[in-house]
Amino acid sequence: MSTGKEQLDVEDDFIAVEADDAEPAVVEVAKTNLSKRRTIDNLLEERRLQKQLAEYDFDL
Repeated sequence: MSTGKEQLDVEDDFIAVEADDAEPAVVEVAKTNLSKRRTIDNLLEERRLQKQLAEYDFDL
């Protein structure tokens, strides 16, 4: 546990990474993969609902 009176070592040689160089391509790929997954999910849901509608007994 720290008592709050201890001196912490701080390095002055810290090099900041530019935000532009971080990983913009990975974010774009993730967005496109997510949109593709949502499209596939929507198509599967529509197919499932159409199958249920075709099997539904309208003579209740």
